[in-house]
Amino acid sequence: MNIVIGSDHAGFQLKQELANWLREKGHQVEDVGSHDPEPVDFPDIAHAVCSKVRVDAQCRGILVCGTGVGAVIAANKINGIRAAVCHDVHSAHQAVEHDDVNVMCIGAQIVGPWLARDLIEAFLQAQFVAEEDFVRRVEKLTRLEQQN
Repeated sequence: MNIVIGSDHAGFQLKQELANWLREKGHQVEDVGSHDPEPVDFPDIAHAVCSKVRVDAQCRGILVCGTGVGAVIAANKINGIRAAVCHDVHSAHQAVEHDDVNVMCIGAQIVGPWLARDLIEAFLQAQFVAEEDFVRRVEKLTRLEQQN
């Protein structure tokens, strides 16, 4: 799978570990930064990740910041992006299955590398369930985007 990954300085170390692990698993990974632990603003990284995800429906994004909260707020400001903070495996797969989430946000200060890998596996393996209720709700989310 094609994956775009990015982090701010708080998520830099975990992002590095996860990007390497994803490559070892055979995924195509594009790391859009940060590329060192110097301070960087998470909205800039969220924009870099989401700009690529929104033009490729087969691509998923992963954002890592301190808590995941800032990243998810920034990501959800971008049309075509449905982002969720996932700190448990159930949310990681259900966000895709029910809400067609295409960007997962993780808090490096909340989860460690072993849980982050479990979260990412659940996120990447999940597929949107095209049942009437879920399709209708995602269409409503798209209409909300278009109103702004």
